This record gives sequence, structure tokens and C-alpha cells, in this order.
Amino acid sequence: MANENLKEAKAAKNDEFYTQFHDIEVEMNAYLEYDPDVFKGKTVLLPCDDPEWSNFTKYFAAKFEELGLKKLISTSYAQESKNYKTNWQPTLFETENPRFSADKTAVCGKIFTLTHNINNNGKIDINDLEWEYLEGNGDFRSEEVTRLRDEADIIITNPPFSLFREFLAWIIEADKRFIIIGNMNCITYKEVFPLIMYNKVWLGVPFPGGNAYFRPAIQSEYAVGVYNEDTNLVKFRNCIWLTNIDHGRRHQPLSLMTMEDNLRFSKHKEIRGKISYEHYDNYDAIEVPFTDAIPSDYEGVMGVPISFLDKYCPEQFEILGITDRQNTSCLRTKRYTVYDSLKYNDLNARSVIRRDGKYIPMYARLLIRKL
Repeated sequence: MANENLKEAKAAKNDEFYTQFHDIEVEMNAYLEYDPDVFKGKTVLLPCDDPEWSNFTKYFAAKFEELGLKKLISTSYAQESKNYKTNWQPTLFETENPRFSADKTAVCGKIFTLTHNINNNGKIDINDLEWEYLEGNGDFRSEEVTRLRDEADIIITNPPFSLFREFLAWIIEADKRFIIIGNMNCITYKEVFPLIMYNKVWLGVPFPGGNAYFRPAIQSEYAVGVYNEDTNLVKFRNCIWLTNIDHGRRHQPLSLMTMEDNLRFSKHKEIRGKISYEHYDNYDAIEVPFTDAIPSDYEGVMGVPISFLDKYCPEQFEILGITDRQNTSCLRTKRYTVYDSLKYNDLNARSVIRRDGKYIPMYARLLIRKL
């Protein structure tokens, strides 16, 4: 149900959700533990951010001196340019400031910057943020915000779900370091998977238990168990941090059993007691439906769930391809007829297991090999 709500948010473009401070802190700590100077002397840009509400701005402003930042830039999108409409009113923070403009407040984005101590209290923090209106609406694709992108060293945000592909391409175009939030399914996108396969992009630290909790910008209808009225948080499954900044977790090898031991002792009934792992009918690879069931002694190609990337260690495994229509693989050995595909739900879109004379399409699988 949570994934369905994410799809509905994308379709309606009501896709603005605020990330919790704790989740941001946990994620940034992973990079800091690996490299304490990762942010030192850097300019950090937080686009798509609504600085007055965003925990990204609050976190980096509070940690400005501790991280050794050179400059913090945060930008927002104009209220009237958003795809959803609310009974919005400017905040007191804005209206009581001499910069306030009744003509600009709804149609112009804002830029917040932090570079130095302006209130003479001896430290640089959120009280030293300076702001002004942007000339345009704050769209990240505008020349105005693109210039800020070019100035920045690192880009960090939770971009709108509906613009994820375009936002990532905007970052990659400028060859910037980044940490952003997306949905696990983005791994299968033709714009994303090659970056994953060639180790140009990887996953950050997983959200606890695979669940991410965000505060919605507007109230919507959610399935039972997805929205918590007490906390005002919406639960989404399969959200990930996507990055090209190194962290220690991705270099921790998986501890695995041999194929023989998996077949005898695996906790998964799909594996335990079988004679062997199943082989795909249309790929030269075996099916491994669970990451912890990867056999440590198998030298051939394996198809594993895309959630494997949460545990992927590039020193332990090589990614060879993916069984997804958007990303063709040289490991495909067979194509099915139109008749078979219609009968069994588009067999050429994924890997296929042939079992008891029937074709069984699988979910998208990463094709990997042990190094």
C-alpha cells in the first residue's frame, strides 16, 4: 500500500515530503565516519528544499562549524508554481523581515545562504542564515539555480518524486557529488542503472527496517497503517539514499554460506531441500531470490533482487547487468514469441524460470558474479 501511495503521489505530482532530522543525521554520519573531512571547505547546495521548513537546512546550519563548511546554499520553489494548491500564507519569518515583498512572495523562490557569523554571538548557526528572493520561481532547471549548482561542491536533497530522473541527470551533467533520496525502483531506470553497474553511483545507508517516514507538505488520503495522525508522518517502503560519496558500509563483504549449505540449511523454504538452484530459461544465470542465499562458492552468473544493492560490496561482487527491458543484457540467451508473451504476461520484459512446463516471469534481477 505504501508503494501505491508513492505512485499516486507521483501521478498527482503531490510529491513534496519533508525528511526527518534524525534520518538526515544518521545518513550524514555514515560519510563522516568514513571521511571526517568529507564536508570540510565545501559549498553544499540544498535545492528543492523549502528552507523555512526543511530539516536539511536545519541540519547543515546547526552543523556548519562542526562540519567545516565553506558555504551553505538552500533554495525553495515558489508556492504558486507548485502543482498542488493550498490555503498558503507567508510565514512570520518572511513577513516581519524588511526584505518581504507582497508581490514576490508567491511567485518567486527564495535563496538562503550561510557563510559567517552575522549576529556576533561567537558561532555560525541557523540564526546567521541570510535570505532573499530569487529572480525566478526556484525551479532547479532554471539558469539561476543551475548557476548555484555549478558553484556547489555537493548537492543534497529529497527531490520531487515526479522529477527524479531529470533531477539526477541535472546533477550528473555537472559532475557533482551528491546525496539524494529516491525510490528503490529507480535502480531499474535506463538513466540510473548504468551508473550503478559501473560504480559511478551507489546506495547510501538504508532507512531502518526498509521504512522511510516523511512529513507530507499537504494532507492526502492514505491507506490504513501508512499515515500516522499522531506523528503526522507517512510511511514509504523501498526508499533509498543514492550517492556518489563513499561510505564504509559499502566495503563490508557479505558473510555467505556455500551452495551445499544453503540447499541444506537455508532459512528460506524456496531454497532449503532443493537439489540445486534454478537456472533461467532466457539468461545464462541461476536464480537467487534472497541476498543471504547467495552461494559463496558459485563462480557463475547469478540473478539477485535489486535490494542486494543495500549489501553490495564492489570488492566482493561485479555487477554485469539487469533483467529489465529498459536495460538489455548480453547475457540474455532467448527471446519469446508474441504468443508466449501474451499468454504469460510479457516474458521478454524480465528473466524467466521454466517450471513444470510453465513459464514464470520473475521480478527484475541484478546479474552479478563473485570476484
